[in-house]
Amino acid sequence: MPANFAEVWVNRVIQNLTTTDVAPWLDGIPELDTTVAEMGSGEASEMNVIHIPRTNFNPNVLLNNTAYPIALQSYTDDEVVVALDKYQTEVTTLSDDKIVGASYNVIDPATKGHVKAINSKKFKKAIHAIAPASDSLYTPVIVATGDPLVAGGLPTLTYNDLVTLKDRLDADDTIPVEGRRLVLCYRHWNDILRDRKYFGDKLVNYNTGMPAPIIAGFELYQYNGNPLFTSAGAKKAFGAVKATGDREASVAYWVGAIAKKTGFTKQYFTPAAINPRTQANELNYRHYFIAVPFQARAVAAIY
Repeated sequence: MPANFAEVWVNRVIQNLTTTDVAPWLDGIPELDTTVAEMGSGEASEMNVIHIPRTNFNPNVLLNNTAYPIALQSYTDDEVVVALDKYQTEVTTLSDDKIVGASYNVIDPATKGHVKAINSKKFKKAIHAIAPASDSLYTPVIVATGDPLVAGGLPTLTYNDLVTLKDRLDADDTIPVEGRRLVLCYRHWNDILRDRKYFGDKLVNYNTGMPAPIIAGFELYQYNGNPLFTSAGAKKAFGAVKATGDREASVAYWVGAIAKKTGFTKQYFTPAAINPRTQANELNYRHYFIAVPFQARAVAAIY
């Protein structure tokens, strides 16, 4: 085994975490300019935390545990300490043939599943955390009003719904017109694909690498991992099972209202030579990340 196995492999995984299976709707949101501190390294209670000036963060937002276990750990008079979410993959067994060498055509196939699983979970967590908990003056949550496609089905999304959401956000004069994004759930995206009267071919040519279309002042994205809302308009807890009457929601936000931070990525490896039980190499990863609103403002949803 090459002496630099661990360093080369984990560096490649870190690179892939930021360049493959990404969420375009988070692009352009800068990472918080703060240092990540590791606490309790190697222990079950290990955490990555960041210190943020209290003037830039509203701790009341982080105390909403419908998105995740409380991220706010403690605060002083002048700063908030936020714990990043921890993502761990299950152990993968690898033959000796698969770990020999440090070329990317060896590393990528062996670690692709880990990268994909981590990014999938962290982006679902991010869009869930960004979505408001319920309708309020500064966090609009509205119901789609279009006719169902089938009798007794869910209402469809219409152009007028987008205008209604825009109007609700416009009422808050602290939200600039520029930089508003709407991450459509797959059902709502398909609704507007069908609406040729208002949307024409604006979405047909939308491909990865092309600018997001702008409709009713929103940059439009689609994502198949948006949060569930009850029929009464309340966001369900992250990971909750979909029940009768629940609906996937589309989530809107102003980019300046969102904070994100990537923490450390760790690799754990047990070589076959010291693993007599299975005589196989074992590999997994731990990754830290968080994306949340700065405060309960400039975020919205349509369900």
